[in-house]
Amino acid sequence: MSGLTSIMGVAKSGLTAAQAAINVTGENIANVDTDGYSRRTVNFAESYVLNTAGGTVGTGVWAESIQRSFSQYIENQYYDQSTLSSRWESLYTNLSNTESLFNESSGYGLSNTLESFFTAWEDLTQAADDASSRNTVVTNSQTLVSTLKEMYSDLTTQQQETDSSIKQQVSEVNDLLKQIATLNGQIASTSADTSSLQDSRSSLVRELAGYMDIHYITNTDGSVTITAQSGQTLVSGTDTFSLSYDGPQATSALTAGSSFDGSVYFAGSDTQEYTLEVVQGGNVSSGSGAAMFRVSVDGGKTWLTDGDGNELHYAARTESTATNVGELSIWFGSDTDESTAPTTNLSVGDKFTITPMNAVYWNENTSTKENITPFTDASGEQDTSRLTGGTLSALCSYKNDYLGAYKEKLDSIASSLTWEVNRIHSQGAGLTAQTEVDGTYSVKHDGMALGSNSSGLAYGSKLTTGSSFLYVYSTSTGLQVSGGAIDYSGTGSGLNFDPATDSLEDVRDAINGTFGTYLTATIVNHKLNISANDGYTFNFGTDTTGLYAALGLNTYFTGSGASDIAINSSITTNQSLLCAGHVDAAGQANSGDNTTASSISDLLDNKVSITSLRSGTVSQTISGYYSGLVSTVGADTSQAKYKYQYTSALASDLDDQQQSISGVNLDEELTNLIKYQHAYTAAAKLITTADEMMQTLLSLKS
Repeated sequence: MSGLTSIMGVAKSGLTAAQAAINVTGENIANVDTDGYSRRTVNFAESYVLNTAGGTVGTGVWAESIQRSFSQYIENQYYDQSTLSSRWESLYTNLSNTESLFNESSGYGLSNTLESFFTAWEDLTQAADDASSRNTVVTNSQTLVSTLKEMYSDLTTQQQETDSSIKQQVSEVNDLLKQIATLNGQIASTSADTSSLQDSRSSLVRELAGYMDIHYITNTDGSVTITAQSGQTLVSGTDTFSLSYDGPQATSALTAGSSFDGSVYFAGSDTQEYTLEVVQGGNVSSGSGAAMFRVSVDGGKTWLTDGDGNELHYAARTESTATNVGELSIWFGSDTDESTAPTTNLSVGDKFTITPMNAVYWNENTSTKENITPFTDASGEQDTSRLTGGTLSALCSYKNDYLGAYKEKLDSIASSLTWEVNRIHSQGAGLTAQTEVDGTYSVKHDGMALGSNSSGLAYGSKLTTGSSFLYVYSTSTGLQVSGGAIDYSGTGSGLNFDPATDSLEDVRDAINGTFGTYLTATIVNHKLNISANDGYTFNFGTDTTGLYAALGLNTYFTGSGASDIAINSSITTNQSLLCAGHVDAAGQANSGDNTTASSISDLLDNKVSITSLRSGTVSQTISGYYSGLVSTVGADTSQAKYKYQYTSALASDLDDQQQSISGVNLDEELTNLIKYQHAYTAAAKLITTADEMMQTLLSLKS
């Protein structure tokens, strides 16, 4: 009887094992189209054996485990390529939208409006006193100004939209990390089959890799540890570390022997980080003895230079005399009060990093965080200690490295155009002499040297030592009554203007000292005003210093960038003040003179100095510089497209390899179903046979 019972046990185990295999096969078939599902198979094992006099006798079979068909090795490679593919796909999509803003094929782009602007000045040279020609200059100028502003505004809008997308993606990443940690806990604490949980986790990890580059580590308990490729831990078992998208801030890295107890502060915004390094120790003050620092926008690999290639050094100032660097005003204060100067000195080697825009941070705890925003240096190399892959990386790079660079170049075009036109126009003469001129550019401190980085004068760095001429006329006779260079000897600066020492107050005093009988110079709201006394008018003459243009005296444009460039309102309200001519050697202005108009029209083909923080100073025509920007946008888009197609193909190939392992093949599953069905039938037949044997034995007893 015991032998028959053993047969029944063996048959039962066969039935149970076959049933388990049929169930798993059915699950595979049912999920043939389920994304993220990995094919499962049953691993069979012989049940325990019995030792008998004739040898060992088996007791059947059992479903030892359910195996998930999945290659983590291939999957890790897929994460690497998928995150790059996601990055370049996002960049390509966004850059394609940006490229449309620089479409010149319609005939209404910036290139055409620039050409129309200079052509109008050229036409004016043919009839300098013609009202229609003057009106065309103003009209074409307004079109140019509106085109620049619109392009800059469109790029700003794209940055704002990208900013919102980054915030959303940071939130989604944090949610994914929590879900992965939860599944880690469930997998580690479950003794039953966890294939379904592992599939869910793998799908989440794939989704995470689409947002950012990651590194995957499997733990002994079945949980996983996920870090960013740059090393920051994101998930460890059931613990998570969150990302945040925080506003502008600054950090310090002092040398070992530094006693500095203050902090760096700033105002303004930019899309690139500023690295400050002290090169001359000293205090923080508005006078002499102040420490000097240099500035880098590529993490300290290169340092800002002037137009001659000399490294720029800036004084460590207090809030009231903050130093202007690029788009920022920078100063030093105490740790608790930005308006109070620190009591200790800065030391050589002290470093400070200013992040003047929203940035992605990895949060180790509530008080410690690390900037992981993608960072690209001047050579195009990415910082591997930051994010380098995924859509989150792409959006940050798109906003900062691409849109930020395009906006900076548009700003450089507008700034150079404004300066070069104003430089010429401010030395010109219109159809009528001036009775009063208001400067359009202000300073922060009337008594500070105009060439100082702390003066606040937009074009203060353009000033040079030299002479500025004025000519005064009698309104009754029209004859010149005075003329010559502004004499600064009364201010203690000598005959010529010196931007390193002369302030706005010095300029005012020098004009009053030289032409006080006829003109009165005053400072109103930190801007210079020159008005003729009763019975007189005046014109501006040759200016080798750039002072008139820098102060906005007799200028054509106002503003200093693409967002605020405009035509001087004095010209739009009185086009006779538009300067086409100049004051001749006899001190007179001829209404038919075209010297100034001709010089401005020549800017279409003349090379000028164009400066940006990222690219430094180049000598190029304004239209050529813009053409270079258009080419850059096109090249960036083409590169993103190529890299997307390349990395996408690699990721797709790896996904195919994974699917060949984990994907469900219906033909194979149907074959297995038939096999397990026959096994089930055979086990059932064994039970029937054992039952018949049992009945035979029982019938013998009766």
